[in-house]
Amino acid sequence: MLDAMTFDSRDSRYKQPYGAVPSGTKVSLALRPLRTEGFSQAVLIAYFESHQERRLELPMVWDGIDGDRDVLRVTLDTGNHVGLVWYSFRLDRLDGRQEELGPYQLTVYDGTDQVPGWFGEGVTYQIFPDRFRRTRVPNPEGMVGGRTVHASWREEPEYRPDEHGEVRNRDFFGGDLRGVLEKLPYLRDLGVETIYFCPIFEAPENHRYGTGDYEKIDPMLGTEEDFKALCDAAHQLGIKIMLDGVFNHQGYVSRYFNGDGFYPENGACQSQDSPYYKWYHFSHWPDQYDSWWGIYSLPAVNEAEPSYRDYIFEDENSIVRRWLRAGADAWRLDVADELPDDFVHGIHQAVRETDPNAIVIGEVWEDGSTKMAYGVRRKHILGGHCDGLMNYPFRNGLLGYLMGGDAVHFKNAMETLRENYPPFAFHSAMNFLGTHDTPRILTLLGYGGDGQDHDKDWRAAYFLTPEQYLLGRTKLMLGALVLFAFPGSPMIYYGDEAGMEGFEDPFNRRTYRWEMTDGVLHAWYTKLGQARKKLVSLRRGSLRWGRTEGKMLSFLREGEGEPVLAAVNVGKAPEPITLPWPAEDWMSGLKLPAGPVALPPMTGWLLTPSRSN
Repeated sequence: MLDAMTFDSRDSRYKQPYGAVPSGTKVSLALRPLRTEGFSQAVLIAYFESHQERRLELPMVWDGIDGDRDVLRVTLDTGNHVGLVWYSFRLDRLDGRQEELGPYQLTVYDGTDQVPGWFGEGVTYQIFPDRFRRTRVPNPEGMVGGRTVHASWREEPEYRPDEHGEVRNRDFFGGDLRGVLEKLPYLRDLGVETIYFCPIFEAPENHRYGTGDYEKIDPMLGTEEDFKALCDAAHQLGIKIMLDGVFNHQGYVSRYFNGDGFYPENGACQSQDSPYYKWYHFSHWPDQYDSWWGIYSLPAVNEAEPSYRDYIFEDENSIVRRWLRAGADAWRLDVADELPDDFVHGIHQAVRETDPNAIVIGEVWEDGSTKMAYGVRRKHILGGHCDGLMNYPFRNGLLGYLMGGDAVHFKNAMETLRENYPPFAFHSAMNFLGTHDTPRILTLLGYGGDGQDHDKDWRAAYFLTPEQYLLGRTKLMLGALVLFAFPGSPMIYYGDEAGMEGFEDPFNRRTYRWEMTDGVLHAWYTKLGQARKKLVSLRRGSLRWGRTEGKMLSFLREGEGEPVLAAVNVGKAPEPITLPWPAEDWMSGLKLPAGPVALPPMTGWLLTPSRSN
């Protein structure tokens, strides 16, 4: 019977090079079955997905003995293939019986695309624009969407359905770009190097994911001049700007669909002669059409329509290009897996042509290398599409560990990504503990769940007890340490560093209460931000796992600058760990000797070599 040491795709004795490879790479593979198993020969079977369904069978060559094991080798030439290769091994016994190992995944990517490395090095900060900071109480009169504005910044967002049974998201608080501009020094001091904005273009809802006009900054946020001034000021502080591109669907209330007739120009809903009519799929004009997840207020777009492609990315003055020229440095693609691959490729090409240093990040909730959508394996990270993805597998794995799971599950989940992702995608991932689409991380950790065991009124009114808050804060600090030490850009969802609470939308989108900042949390995040900015190995170093089992999670970042060891214990008892050198904790200044030491319960260290014993 084949044992675990017959093949291990993550061990260089069995497979070289490690993980994903650029097209044209010759991959060396080896088997090490026990001699006592009596295998006479072995064959590599390789299936090249999406490449005329090509299938190879290559005999393996006996290459001697390693202890009590035979060694059989073969070389797999990836040729000009770009995509996934699924490979397995068939072993024949002397008695005629056969055994198979596999299949295993090999990601083959286009290595010719030069991906800028800046995004994965620094800290990202996500801002939900309506709720971050306002400089005045705006007057919504004449604005799209029939909006209301909360007079008090401290009111709760509306969440109950209206008389028609709809949650319309038309209540605004009036956060604006000038408010962000005023807080740029705060973000710089936090260590932020990229601001990721949820949509800022004119739209009827407070989340602005149903775009009304891609060419116009929402007037409640400010003007295009305000946006340019913000970009200029951010750039002077070393901060880049990432915009949210919602190109799969638009608003029912928009200049393109114009479902309510707000815009003076005929939209697809007013006339089949509208230049925008072909942008949509009508089964019965004008009242039956494809929409995002069946939500009528978000009509889906026909991304194959040439005029739509011209408008979004092809033309010289297309949306993607014009906002980069206005000062943006990156695009995040909303529901990237619902955009056709060639559409994403077109955006990527337009971004690089406009600014070779600009990047594209995609929203994908799963392993982006194996993602299937509409029956098609997606090309998100094979080169020439997305430069990195939102890393929900990271969040899920780390959250599981912080809430009582075994650290080895987090390690295994991350090793799967590291093996499946091209290096550029692994290191340019957007890592996080929370976003505008998830409950507040502090609430999850403190309460111990998402509150779905109670009704929405209960969740709306719930705030953590003092005991829950302290527990949640302690776990969040440990999770943030892992977040900031791990490869990929650590992203802070606005207010997480201040102790903001709330279950799901809209309670995770409350206004930032600047006067209520938790000083302990803020100081911790600031210290981590300084570490990420100053410690080169955290920005560009490789990853090597340390002791990772039970309640203990540790890993080393090394290769550039001095090494950094991250160690976290979420348990109730001390955990042993062996330090490779005399160390100093970046967070507390604690000095520790080389060799075995005990990491106290509910404690995290960010260790660098000590300059003096």
